[in-house]
Amino acid sequence: MLSSQSKKIITPFFIASILLPITPAHADEGGLVKTLTGYNINEITPAPAIKLKFGGWVETGFTGNPHSPHNKSNYPVSFNDGANQFKLHQVYAYIEKEIDTSGNAWDIGMRADLLYGTDAKFSATTNFDTTILGANPKHQLVFPQLYANLYAPIGNGLTLTVGHFYTLIGYESVMSPNNFFFSHAYTMRYGEPFTHMGMLLSYPVNSNLTVKSGVVTGWDNLSRHIPNYLGGLNYTSDDKKTNFAVSLITGDARTADLHENHNRTMYSVVVEHRLLEKLRYVLQHDFAVEARTASTPSAAWYGINQYLLYDISDKLGAGLRFEWFHDKNGTRVMGDGNNEDFIGITAGLNYKPIAGITLRPEIRYDVATRHDVFKDGRDNDQILLSASAILHF
Repeated sequence: MLSSQSKKIITPFFIASILLPITPAHADEGGLVKTLTGYNINEITPAPAIKLKFGGWVETGFTGNPHSPHNKSNYPVSFNDGANQFKLHQVYAYIEKEIDTSGNAWDIGMRADLLYGTDAKFSATTNFDTTILGANPKHQLVFPQLYANLYAPIGNGLTLTVGHFYTLIGYESVMSPNNFFFSHAYTMRYGEPFTHMGMLLSYPVNSNLTVKSGVVTGWDNLSRHIPNYLGGLNYTSDDKKTNFAVSLITGDARTADLHENHNRTMYSVVVEHRLLEKLRYVLQHDFAVEARTASTPSAAWYGINQYLLYDISDKLGAGLRFEWFHDKNGTRVMGDGNNEDFIGITAGLNYKPIAGITLRPEIRYDVATRHDVFKDGRDNDQILLSASAILHF
């Protein structure tokens, strides 16, 4: 039987799921400015004359935890980590000048992103925006991207990116509209870098294959770190039904209380295949090793994530995610030196009632197979009932 507290949380969640409409992640985006005024924001600014594009969104959300942990935390689930709390997750804005890769002329572009909200602390960059608003603010301010692009009409076209940019690693993104689910997988949060500082070359070998290669300052570091290699390749089948991406980052790192360099290497493989016209399947596998940590002689972590995404209509989509993340020696999640396996199952909807609004309710079940890590360390599993709203502008 459900407790009265559980009923108070579950009832409004399912009412919201029924009454509020939802969107497929790949649906055509239209901002609220265009919906309300009939004009695209980039058509009523000087943007067309200087070829700049503006955009962004605001995301708020609520995560219900029927067991109401005393510490008010859903940890180790992150991003939507506050138990029974409404949060301002993202106020996101960007300005971009895209490069023209279709012609035979040189071109220069750029992009700058700003993120404010409770999500920002998870993608903060060491040596820079971790201290902008002081120590441990409720809402952090970060600048996850600031880079320039140079297109050179060499061969099939060579693009150079220099600056601060999001990683190639993995499937899920810091940017909310790029994800089907409100919550994030353990692999994305604990197993992968978020951003890099450096340079990256991209070259389309042919219409199917693109290769990327570059040098960056490690994981989520702005400067003063040893260069790492970052590279990958993307392949798309002729019928556009299958996409394959593999990426790698390797090099020395200096972390925590260690004052000496040690190697950290990881790869990520993502395969996306359209099983039916409206049904997509995604498989992601990450694997990483680190030669040394502050508490153990070495560490390893790896995960497998699977997604089934179904387009019910142009405005409504349904999704299922199953994830398994192994943290050897407990170095990535709990930091307690204990081996742990995390399993998460998430079911959710995406609904877009009008252009510019995306609603994402979901139900998520998590279990740790070896230790009690949820509910103030008193249980090995938990259920979360969550919903978020994204307002695009």
